[in-house]
Amino acid sequence: MRRDMNITNLKKYRQRRRLVKLASIVLVSGLTIWSLLHFFFWHGSSSVSPASFFSSSKTAQEGGTFNPSLDQEKEIDYETVASSRAKSSPRGGSMPKLTDEILSNLSLDSETCRATFPGLMKEIDDTVAKGPFKVKRSSDLGPMQVRIKKGRIYVLHAQRKRDLSREMVNSRTAALHQLHRALLTLPPSDRSSISSEFDTILTINILDTPFGTALQYTRNADPVHAPSDPDARTFLIPHFSFWAWDLPFIGSISRAAAAITQLEETQFQGNRWHSHKDPRAVWRGTTWFNSIHNPQLRYKLVSTAKNKPWADVQGLEWSSSSSTNSDGNGNTNTKNASNSLAIEDFCKYKYVLHTEGISYSGRFQFLQMCASVTITPPIQWMQHTTHLVRPLFSSDLDLDKARSLRKRRDGKTKDTRAKPGNAKEGGWTPHVRHERAWPRRYEPNEANIVFVSPDWSDLEDTVHWLEEHPKVAEGIARRQRELFVGGGYFSPAAEACYWRELVRGWAKMARPEKGEFEELGVPYEEFVLSNGWD
Repeated sequence: MRRDMNITNLKKYRQRRRLVKLASIVLVSGLTIWSLLHFFFWHGSSSVSPASFFSSSKTAQEGGTFNPSLDQEKEIDYETVASSRAKSSPRGGSMPKLTDEILSNLSLDSETCRATFPGLMKEIDDTVAKGPFKVKRSSDLGPMQVRIKKGRIYVLHAQRKRDLSREMVNSRTAALHQLHRALLTLPPSDRSSISSEFDTILTINILDTPFGTALQYTRNADPVHAPSDPDARTFLIPHFSFWAWDLPFIGSISRAAAAITQLEETQFQGNRWHSHKDPRAVWRGTTWFNSIHNPQLRYKLVSTAKNKPWADVQGLEWSSSSSTNSDGNGNTNTKNASNSLAIEDFCKYKYVLHTEGISYSGRFQFLQMCASVTITPPIQWMQHTTHLVRPLFSSDLDLDKARSLRKRRDGKTKDTRAKPGNAKEGGWTPHVRHERAWPRRYEPNEANIVFVSPDWSDLEDTVHWLEEHPKVAEGIARRQRELFVGGGYFSPAAEACYWRELVRGWAKMARPEKGEFEELGVPYEEFVLSNGWD
């Protein structure tokens, strides 16, 4: 009897012991998980993340900093995100559908801006990552400088109007209006930190070519040409046409966007892209307006396309007319071109030809709003959204087969069409500067733009290849519009978001030289009354 009781007690003791051990394991595991969650909650903005503990990447093995957010940023498929959100809300509801209400909202906060327009701030982030820089006083003929203080703009320095062309004065004034609009529409959630985040001294260069440290319209795409000065920085700003462009056949981004949308949605939806769009490649431009890097660019385009049935290419024939101002104090010269096209009319063509000028071309964003294939030599000058393009190099296509097909079209019994993506033997080879600027190649079913030879020698073959592959051509065209228009990257909301993030980034890293900027400056409102000083 006593022996049975001892056995029973022993069993109960062992059961209690197992329960205690199990409870201990559960308690320790729970405390460990709680500690990890607590750590990541308080250190979520650092470069450490749960993924870093399990990463076997080369960076982690070599003791580098693993930043999953940066890796994720590089892998974002902007086109897929933009296209899906333009049509419907993604699963999970993490990002809302892009409605007209969102795209016209000028007061999105910083977090919402980045989530709504993924990748938009890349140029800003890359420049901020270079670290602090000095801001020096401009010379008399140097770029405009303004002070931002408590959300207001004060002009410290500006060139006299007599030293600038009319276009330059308008560009400068437009940039000020764009900056003012972004600050004026600052969301309420950001107003409490307006002084700490935005107070700074800005330098604004409105010339076509970048120099020094400033907000600028463009930078060289080839990293080899980055400035050697450790304080040199180029913060890319949206083109002045986001405010207005004083050309009768362009106007502004917002006007053109509405006209292009009306055209694309009423005339070229569905199968109408093939049947209704003009199958030619179109271009209008000033033939002599070329970069020193490719001084014959536009001349060669006109020569290559002259009298060709696949092209509608013409140099603009400019004329000027003078009129007296309403106050009778002077004359105003108005420039126009008799053979110009309204910017939206380019979208009536399947293929639009893009040419850079002295540096960038302000027309680029307008062409990117078309559901048309943009064809251009490799882009050499970056604007604030150029990094979003996905180039298909014509040198990666089998243009020989396409050329042979055209010659043997009569009596052809076998389909010898070139397959998308096949490499062509011979032909042009991208220069090393093009490969440095555009290190990644895209397949025809991924691309949203086509790069051809800088001398246009394969332009005709490329146009015919695209005509022989209509689904590929339409895909490239539609991906372009779906990204830049459907994704909202040219919308008023995106522009305001970009300007505010730009000022934040500059203010964070700018180090104005002490004693150089003592005065408050002239209020923006007073300065723009006359577009500047005489």
